[in-house]
Amino acid sequence: MSLVAELRVRLVDVRFEVAAGETVAILGPNGAGKSTVLRALAGLLPSGGPVSLAGERIDHLPPERRATGVVFQDYLLFPHLSALENVAFGPRCAGVARAQARAVAAEWLERVGLGEYAKAKPGQLSGGQAQRVALARALATGPRLLLMDEPLAALDARSRLEIRAQLRRHLSEFAGPSVLVTHDPLDAMTLAGRVLLLEDGRITQDGSPAEITSRPRTEYAATLAGLNLYRGDAERGVVRSGDAVLVTDSGLGGDVFVAFPPSAVALYRSRPDGSPRNVWPGRVAGVDQHGDRVRVTVEGVLPVTADVTPAALAALELAPGSEVWAAVKAAETHAYPA
Repeated sequence: MSLVAELRVRLVDVRFEVAAGETVAILGPNGAGKSTVLRALAGLLPSGGPVSLAGERIDHLPPERRATGVVFQDYLLFPHLSALENVAFGPRCAGVARAQARAVAAEWLERVGLGEYAKAKPGQLSGGQAQRVALARALATGPRLLLMDEPLAALDARSRLEIRAQLRRHLSEFAGPSVLVTHDPLDAMTLAGRVLLLEDGRITQDGSPAEITSRPRTEYAATLAGLNLYRGDAERGVVRSGDAVLVTDSGLGGDVFVAFPPSAVALYRSRPDGSPRNVWPGRVAGVDQHGDRVRVTVEGVLPVTADVTPAALAALELAPGSEVWAAVKAAETHAYPA
């Protein structure tokens, strides 16, 4: 029961597939077109291209005939209906008798741990409870496709942890394809087996969470992974990126990416002696707290971010405008084909 979608609507122009039982996260910055993708799959916007589910075209069908369950960011529960009636609404719209629809709803409320809240109205529920009701409502219709639009975004930190764990369990049990739209990399990496990075309406990278974080291909992906990323021409492991030269520990040639973490970057107030193969001058552009370390942004021939200890920051007397030298050992770099 795979999903095959070609979407050409507004700024979005993408093609992707989702296998039966697979959860794919569409991750991207605000304005990238994520919600447009979800709305087109749900039938709320014209797709501009073919959309097939289990080999059958559904792009010509209205939303109510697509056998699609949708979980919205803001729940969109009916405020005048109880939790049970909200979940039963979908089966009732599909023609299921009232008593049977209520029985299905009661079963799903039990499955999401809210059996005792069947009579509660949405206003009497916490954000986490309301989102679980919304999930139960989406699944109660027996959908062939599950769509989730930022399902955890409206929750507080504690509720998010709980609901993320529950959602992961339900997704592992769902037989059809699932598509999760989010701007939160943690949601994408923990809930999906595959991640599509969407930037300016285009898919810029498609891979497992491990592939996305270990081999970023755009600045946005590198930021998510917390890496410095450069692209250049390599010859026997020596990479030229603009006016800069990076020596790597690989023997690659041709068009490559080079990545390394901020923790691999050492900063000095004067040119260092010794083993570093990659040394270049720069100027401190920013200093920010980053966990128990301090993240220093350096501008220059090769812009770079470095993580140093508070003690090192004080000893080097680093501040915006300070002249520094950055160094990275070749063994700390990771080069891979572009």
